[in-house]
Amino acid sequence: MAQTVILHSGSQRDFAKRMIDRAPDKAVVTISEPKRSLDQNDIFHAMCSEIARSPMQWAGKRRNAEQWKVLLVSGHTKATDGEVELVPGLEGEFVNIRESTARMNKARASSLIEYTLAWCANHGIELQERAAA
Repeated sequence: MAQTVILHSGSQRDFAKRMIDRAPDKAVVTISEPKRSLDQNDIFHAMCSEIARSPMQWAGKRRNAEQWKVLLVSGHTKATDGEVELVPGLEGEFVNIRESTARMNKARASSLIEYTLAWCANHGIELQERAAA
């Protein structure tokens, strides 16, 4: 049986230690930073939607929110010295193997939101979500 413990206080830490002490041999324990919050997810997706509704074009045409998400995540990865990998796709197209926003921790998601705000400011796009970020 898998169980997740969020370490908010000493009592959760004590509980996690007791779980480890009782765990069977070869059990797997993973400790990770908290994932991005639902609020961060909602803010970023709202920002992508706002950009899609703006007159902004990329590569000669307007883009939908999902396409802006791909462009922003890729740009953020490059701007923060992450690995951007373009590979030949299954039908000869090129595919950006990009970072997953669902796997981002809170700090990384905050960085992506800040990057998006800065990118929009540099391109004259005013976002309503700015106050929420």
